[in-house]
Amino acid sequence: MYDPTRLAALVAVAEAGSITRAAARLGYTAPALSQQLAKLEREAGAALLVRHHRGARLTAAGELLAGRARRVLDELDQARHELARLAGLSGGRLRVGTFTTAGIHLLPPVLSAFRRAHPEVELAVADYEPPGGIAAVVAGEVDLALTHAYEPATTGPAPVGVLIEPLLVEELVLVTSVGHRLAEGTGRLPVTELAGRPLISSAPTHPPRRGVENALAEAGATPAVVCESPGYALVCALVSAGLGVAVVPEMVASMAAAPLSVRRLEPASFRRTISVVHRGERSTAAAATLLALLRSGFGRGSTGPAANRPPQG
Repeated sequence: MYDPTRLAALVAVAEAGSITRAAARLGYTAPALSQQLAKLEREAGAALLVRHHRGARLTAAGELLAGRARRVLDELDQARHELARLAGLSGGRLRVGTFTTAGIHLLPPVLSAFRRAHPEVELAVADYEPPGGIAAVVAGEVDLALTHAYEPATTGPAPVGVLIEPLLVEELVLVTSVGHRLAEGTGRLPVTELAGRPLISSAPTHPPRRGVENALAEAGATPAVVCESPGYALVCALVSAGLGVAVVPEMVASMAAAPLSVRRLEPASFRRTISVVHRGERSTAAAATLLALLRSGFGRGSTGPAANRPPQG
């Protein structure tokens, strides 16, 4: 492996035609530069220079090595430039994973704030239905990802090399068609009141929802329609059409396009936690900056209606 400093010395001599002039250009003394060139010749196993009274010229071996050295040095300069740009967030690329609800309602204002501050960073957003975003960060497909987990549920530890950091917690609420009798009243509805009621069951085989679906089944809620898609837009549309009731995250209920009635449940232990998956100290500068915006926008473990509002700015 050739030392880049010695390669630069050889190129300088080739361009200056003299060790003395090359040394002045590089900020060396002539003896110090001669020592670097002598070490390079030992590494190469060949004479690279022929000295004469007017300076020095390269041998055939020297010309060959100098040509290659120019390309190597150019690549190193380009790498230094790109790293400096990335460290200063004046370039590079930020890859973000998200699930649909967060991608529509939470992520855009945060990415907008990031873009205003760092317009030269290229943004790429990919959709990963949880827990796919975790695997995407582990595999290096994205720099960080938004994911979620439900309670009741059984969740395992984070994979080695990534951190799963909660951003906000929201309750799961009952949604019904407008005027439905279960929507009457202002207090919490005991989940046992769902026994025998037609339920729009949301992706019962989907890992994040499995615990919720099991708890509803134990309470006696009877599936009337099973939505195999984990997306909530279809669930809310079916509920609005009167085909049944459903238990969905509060954010989904508050931002649904279809007209719905909403009621909180008792116990309040039905929840969804939205988290960001990242690489901790190994995160890129761009990922660390977006992570800081997510933290400031949502807070950690926040809950209630304020947690459902996208951050401003």
